[in-house]
Amino acid sequence: MRRADRLFQIIQVLRRSSRPLTADAIAAELETSKRTIYRDIATLMGQRVPIRGEAGLGYVLEGGFDLPPLMLTSDEIEAAVLGAQWVAGRADPALARAARDLVAKIAATVPERLRPVVLEPAVATPPAWNVKAETLDMSRVRAWIHAGRKLRLDYRDEQERESRRVIWPFLIGYRETTRLLVGWCEMRNDFRTFRTDRVVEAEFLEDRYPGRPAVLRARWQTAMEAERRGRGCDGPAPRPQ
Repeated sequence: MRRADRLFQIIQVLRRSSRPLTADAIAAELETSKRTIYRDIATLMGQRVPIRGEAGLGYVLEGGFDLPPLMLTSDEIEAAVLGAQWVAGRADPALARAARDLVAKIAATVPERLRPVVLEPAVATPPAWNVKAETLDMSRVRAWIHAGRKLRLDYRDEQERESRRVIWPFLIGYRETTRLLVGWCEMRNDFRTFRTDRVVEAEFLEDRYPGRPAVLRARWQTAMEAERRGRGCDGPAPRPQ
């Protein structure tokens, strides 16, 4: 690895960590020596990169520091392209178009030597097949999640039973051929998951629900972890409503 690339990677390693990292830990990830890491961190500090810490205790990158946009490695580019391929083949039309635009923007802005990684990737996702049709406007649903607004759903479950629910949506989950809308259901007074292809009709309400979507997501994740622990790792996952 070139020294310039290694300096950049040290910043990235520190950026993604929420706790101090020792030179040993950084050296192990970058497959180099601890002495090299000490020397590189001293160089970065000399260039006024806000790294705080000392040998033996660990290092942290202070907030407020940023790098020029799109300073990406070939692996990061390939990861972004792979993810964009998946989204382009399976997301709603607006998000799929955004994924294709993302790939085009990356190709236009990366250095010439990295452009083949975008235009001739060595990775690919399988083509989407048997994707379930849906009438729900997922682009608008995403906007409602960001705004913390309620939805009223006319829903048909797998037994063809119909119900009307008012939910507080906070997450859209993607499976290979279906999408799941997760929210707090006012009728059940609990979290519920709805397959979007089973939504017969939706009304986008102007009412805001209490709290923020991020708080609901955190509560839901805690509930799911507790449920998984209760049924064991090999138990069946909860089924959509």
